[in-house]
Amino acid sequence: MLAIVTGYVADILFGDPPWLPHPVRFIGLGISKLEGFLRNRKLNPEEEKCRGVILTIAIVGITYSVTYGVVRLSNLLNIYFGFLIEVILIYQMFAIKSLAVESRRVLKQLQNGSLPEARRFLSYIVGRDTETLSEQEVVRGTVETVAENISDGIIAPMLFAFIGGIPLGMAYKAVNTLDSMMGYKNDKYINFGWASAKLDDLANFIPARLTGILIVIASFFCGFDWRNAWIILKRDCRNHSSPNSGYPEAAIAGALGIQIGGLNTYFGKSVYKPTIGDPNMRINKNNIAQTIIAMYATSFICLIILLAIFSIIK
Repeated sequence: MLAIVTGYVADILFGDPPWLPHPVRFIGLGISKLEGFLRNRKLNPEEEKCRGVILTIAIVGITYSVTYGVVRLSNLLNIYFGFLIEVILIYQMFAIKSLAVESRRVLKQLQNGSLPEARRFLSYIVGRDTETLSEQEVVRGTVETVAENISDGIIAPMLFAFIGGIPLGMAYKAVNTLDSMMGYKNDKYINFGWASAKLDDLANFIPARLTGILIVIASFFCGFDWRNAWIILKRDCRNHSSPNSGYPEAAIAGALGIQIGGLNTYFGKSVYKPTIGDPNMRINKNNIAQTIIAMYATSFICLIILLAIFSIIK
């Protein structure tokens, strides 16, 4: 547990320095290489789905095994060296500071009155088309992304690391990376990425719901509207194409008194998503800073709760 706490603090302080090799990059490279090997000829839909299952099992299994081996070997060599390796791996599981940094870049451009630059920075963290977005739509996209990633990038890896140690936490990162690369309902991945998308939905089932509740609690301490966060969480948590993303997004929307969702464009195709929350307040750039505050508070509350629970269990 000490390694998790130390890694959490390290991520808040340092984020992801570009000079430090990140495990997710290696996972992504492995996915690309194995995909090329498994899709070396034209496949029918059933063959694509089957080979996608094989890829998913292989990547998650290899990630878990390699991480377990690295942690085990480093601890056998030297207990202090082993602790350092554990901290580095835990630190790289979280995305707290990176989420704050990337979203603040968008906010800074909006504050400077540079909407085109804000759109450009937003394009680095979302999958939607950003070239023609209004200021409100840029803010909405940033808030939605940070809210969703409170679960995917912070709470979920933290929960899995507490439950099954660093190897399980890193295996979750593999699942999340698989989904981000192949979990699309387009012609290329509707079948081949089916297993990746389904496993990600399963892995995030509990973390997403836990995150929604934690955001309500964090809203109380941050001075946001925690009562409305709870109301909107219960009412609108299923107003999303994802079975999980609606939970943190609904809690954030309720806490800030804003409405998110609506029309988005992906690769030139317009997609309407059900709205989440009520338009009690007009969306504005301050909502980005408020969402970042909620993210930090939610992650800290989760850490304290999990420390208390697992201290009692152990």
